[in-house]
Amino acid sequence: MNILGKITGIKYKVSLARELKTFNLEGFDVNSSPTAFIVNDGKNSFAVSKWVSPKRTRSYPYERVYNTLNISKKITIIPVVKDEGVDGDRDFLQWDSISLMSLLDVYVILAYYTSATRNGSKLKKQKFDNTYILSKICEIKEYHSSSLHWNLNELKTNLHHVIDNVKKSYLRIEKLMNIRMHGIEGIDKFKKEIGEDVSSFMEFSRNKAQKAQSRELVTVQPKENLSSLTKARITITNYLGGKYFFTVDEVILINGKLQLKEKKHSKKGLLPAKGDIIDGVVKMILFSNLIQVKANNINVSYTSVLELTSFKLSGSICSDDSDVAITKYFEKNAFSKQRKTFLIRLFDEAKTNNFTVNIKQVK
Repeated sequence: MNILGKITGIKYKVSLARELKTFNLEGFDVNSSPTAFIVNDGKNSFAVSKWVSPKRTRSYPYERVYNTLNISKKITIIPVVKDEGVDGDRDFLQWDSISLMSLLDVYVILAYYTSATRNGSKLKKQKFDNTYILSKICEIKEYHSSSLHWNLNELKTNLHHVIDNVKKSYLRIEKLMNIRMHGIEGIDKFKKEIGEDVSSFMEFSRNKAQKAQSRELVTVQPKENLSSLTKARITITNYLGGKYFFTVDEVILINGKLQLKEKKHSKKGLLPAKGDIIDGVVKMILFSNLIQVKANNINVSYTSVLELTSFKLSGSICSDDSDVAITKYFEKNAFSKQRKTFLIRLFDEAKTNNFTVNIKQVK
């Protein structure tokens, strides 16, 4: 099944974000910071998150970004290229990541690594150019237009410069660490294929994302437990012309009503890890803001569901159930106080933002 939808703006109230540690901007080293944090220069505060790879499905950066969403000015640092050496992965920035950050009102710093340590035939613990990132934070501090305007301008005026720095850095690291990299030809090809304007970058990324979407459509991930192989393509268009190519873990279409399910599964625990759940919540941010949804080119109404499953659970519960039923379910499964608190906040967030959370046992 092919599903289409549009997003014209994001309206969402965050309640699960963790408290962020605050650092002074002067003398700050982004490489020694947590994955999400606040920097303050005495007058201004910014919530900052870091991606460890430009490929979002490899490093799951959504939780990091999510934790900054309740701060008015948000920044995320994304490496344009990450090369782990010829025996490891090499990932490139995608347009849809930038477009999604713009939708979430997040300023993007296009970054590059300048140092690393060697672990066998691969690079580990890669570090950003801290001086460059601090300079970009200071630029954003003085920038008074929207994150959308900043992100598009960075793509137009700074992306090629960053790619050049990527190439220089990896050539130097290759020589210094005596390690074989993937080769600069791939970086040169990336720079050429994204072209000189945003539309070229969009089209280049779109072709790659569509291929990845098709591969994922026939793949069941270890953290998914599907009652049936009912994955479907969903393509989301926004007012920028950007497109997100996702798959939905399960879809149900009855009498013109569509249910979109994002599933998170735990094989060993009572519930999936918090990071996996938050990753699913970010999908709900998108799904709960869809308009003009079509399934196989037919207009449909829809609901979005985050489903958490485990072999160890007993019975099932829904965020829309009564407080009494939820309390009994928590007691039946001997949830800890911490887990109860998290789930209650998750249920409240679901109700506030018009999606549903299901928790249930699978066999």
